[in-house]
Amino acid sequence: MAGERRRISHRNKKKLLTLLTHALLLLCVLLVASPMIWAILASTQSPSEIYSYPPKFSFGSSVSRNFNIAWNYFNIGVMMRNSLFIAVVVTVGKIIISLLAALALVYFRFPLQPLVFFIILLTLMIPIPVVIVPLFGLISDIGWGNTYWALTLPFFASATGTFLFRQHFMSIPSTLAEAARVDGAGPLRFLIQILTPMSLNTIGAFCVIQFVYMWNQYLWPLLVISGQNRQVVQVAMRRLTTVCPDGVIDWGVAMAGSLISLVPPLIIFFLLQEQFMRGFALSQEK
Repeated sequence: MAGERRRISHRNKKKLLTLLTHALLLLCVLLVASPMIWAILASTQSPSEIYSYPPKFSFGSSVSRNFNIAWNYFNIGVMMRNSLFIAVVVTVGKIIISLLAALALVYFRFPLQPLVFFIILLTLMIPIPVVIVPLFGLISDIGWGNTYWALTLPFFASATGTFLFRQHFMSIPSTLAEAARVDGAGPLRFLIQILTPMSLNTIGAFCVIQFVYMWNQYLWPLLVISGQNRQVVQVAMRRLTTVCPDGVIDWGVAMAGSLISLVPPLIIFFLLQEQFMRGFALSQEK
């Protein structure tokens, strides 16, 4: 009888511990998601509802108004199209150049190869503001101001991508390269037909990171683009937080625009989430 009571007490304690663990995890999820929850609620509210006291933690009555103003008056759609074009072009360009650079660093031998790789990694430590001024001067001198060239070409080189692909290529058995060489496959054929299919997870993970990085570009487009027809969506987000004639910021419109701008990165992440997880998973099978 005493043993039965101890087993029941042990089960009750285990259930209580599980319940407390789930409650703590749920609280953590709510804390992390609270900014997004507030953004969704605020995107449906009018300025009077947002600035009311006590705050209104419920859906408002200005859904169509807020999203309509953000989309039409602030031209969110046009700037999202520009950001999508720039993000896709830069992501594809970075992947191609990073794959070629990693191929050269792993499968070719040339003088000072370790030093070259060290210099590539060293560029990761250079703060962005340090290179913006000379890069802006170069773009102005060659007449690329207010063009898509200025928004894409300076971002093609990627030390991060080169490092990721180099490390992945080094994990591939060297006998594969020797077999391809015996079969008469050149370097590009080896890269396209063998290395690239074997690197899809790493490519997918890198694609997600670089797409989000380019989608969130703000400072550089603000400097080099003067016309609104080529401006990017993050600059539009800044315009959404300008003070209205009545002296307040229309946070409902700002939150509506922010939610609209989140759609393309979320789509890319959901499409490539499996590759993203596998690309950065730590596997014990080597």
